[in-house]
Amino acid sequence: MVPRCGYIRRAVAKDPSAAVELDLSALPGGADAFEKAARYCYGANFEITARNAAALRCAAAFLDMQHPADLARRVEEFLAQAGLRALPSAVTVLRSCEALLPAAEELGVVRRAADAVALRICNEALFPTRTPPGWWTAELAALSPASFQKVATALRCRRADPKVLANAASAYAELALAEVLADPRDREDQRALLESVVDVLPSAADAPISAAFLCRLLHAAITTEASAKTCRDLELRVAAVLDQATAGDLLGVALDGAGERVRNTDTVRRVIAAFVERHAGRSRRASLSSGGAELDPGAMEKVARTVDELMAELATEESLAISKFVGVAGAVPKEARASHDCVYRAVDIYLKTHPALDEIEREKVCSVMDPLKLSYQARLHASQNKRLPLQVVLSALYYDQLKLRSAAAGVDEGWDTQTAAGKARAQARADASLARENEALRSELARMRAFVSGMQPSKGSGSSRAAPAGKKASLLGSVSRTLSRLNPFKGGWAKDTASIADSRNAMPHVVKPKRRRFSIS
Repeated sequence: MVPRCGYIRRAVAKDPSAAVELDLSALPGGADAFEKAARYCYGANFEITARNAAALRCAAAFLDMQHPADLARRVEEFLAQAGLRALPSAVTVLRSCEALLPAAEELGVVRRAADAVALRICNEALFPTRTPPGWWTAELAALSPASFQKVATALRCRRADPKVLANAASAYAELALAEVLADPRDREDQRALLESVVDVLPSAADAPISAAFLCRLLHAAITTEASAKTCRDLELRVAAVLDQATAGDLLGVALDGAGERVRNTDTVRRVIAAFVERHAGRSRRASLSSGGAELDPGAMEKVARTVDELMAELATEESLAISKFVGVAGAVPKEARASHDCVYRAVDIYLKTHPALDEIEREKVCSVMDPLKLSYQARLHASQNKRLPLQVVLSALYYDQLKLRSAAAGVDEGWDTQTAAGKARAQARADASLARENEALRSELARMRAFVSGMQPSKGSGSSRAAPAGKKASLLGSVSRTLSRLNPFKGGWAKDTASIADSRNAMPHVVKPKRRRFSIS
């Protein structure tokens, strides 16, 4: 082996006369790889397979086999022509590299094998060669979390469809989850496996994973007592897709490992709170910038309905504390619910399950709903519900009375509007009549001035003065009557003084009332 192996040749050259002891403890692949390398040096036949190709390549590099027809070249030819040409063999090569680190990584075997797996997955997603089309997901179960992470990185580098990456991640995590749940007694190993699987999951932006599966992962993490970092990571992942979750998914998170008792309501509350905070942040960003297309306006309403359905299920738990019930139900803002009928149903179930609550405790339970947002049927039911506190019943009744008053006020306002319109028309007619009377008054005054100016030059007898005086009185009386028609106090306390005679010898005693108006006589 000396002519073909530089490692052995250098060891012998140090002391050619002495026996040479070789330290092969660090040889990648161990005794099996050294045996095949020796057989190659002696010209014996052996088989290169997907299982030993990576070990032989690392052993050849360790032994420094630099012969023109050395073992490294033959392994490279095998990998290029057969080992990395199919998905199962590429997965086998990548898995065999897990025991050869860091040598396999330094030689690039790991990178090439992971890239080959990613390429075959993309090809199978586009052009399936077997049935069912997703058969390739089962092949990934043989990989360790670290190897799967390298495959996921290679998929992202190849710009694979996010659905492909999500399917690969979900399938791998599903198989790992089945292994975790299969043997719950080995808690340490299962916890380590679950944590490593969660660490390699792609982000929601790269590959959105279904909410149902993430809820199962979160429940498994709680059951196996995974680290706080792992649990928080899963909580945030569930919160990112909470609008796709169902009440059953969240109920699975809230139940204990046996699925019989409600134990993890705090986890559910944190998930809901994280979703609300995330939604509020996206709403603020959408309001600041015009790009609000990413925000689903109905997401909050979907989550509110889901939470209400969940609370109806949790309310049947006799050991559920009021603080836990209020904490989960109140995690969704009240304004997110267009109607509070569903949350009222959950409250009623809780009060029915816990009949020993006093008035203050029942008011605290009912604080999660708004009686004014109940439908008519729900308010009718609430007004007759003896389990509800008196304050809630009065609120429901008060709202009905308020609606009746508002309806009546609406009718009165309609009549007021019609009456105002009629008054406006009457006022317009009165203004037109007043304008006509003013014109007539000006005409009468003009005639009076003409008559007075004609009477001033004549100084005739009394009889001659009597007749014009009577005529003058008649004219002034006509003017006075015209003014009296314009007098706003005609029907009140003012008197018409048109009949008072003008005399120079007698001074009639006239009592003037307040603000009295006299016409000229």
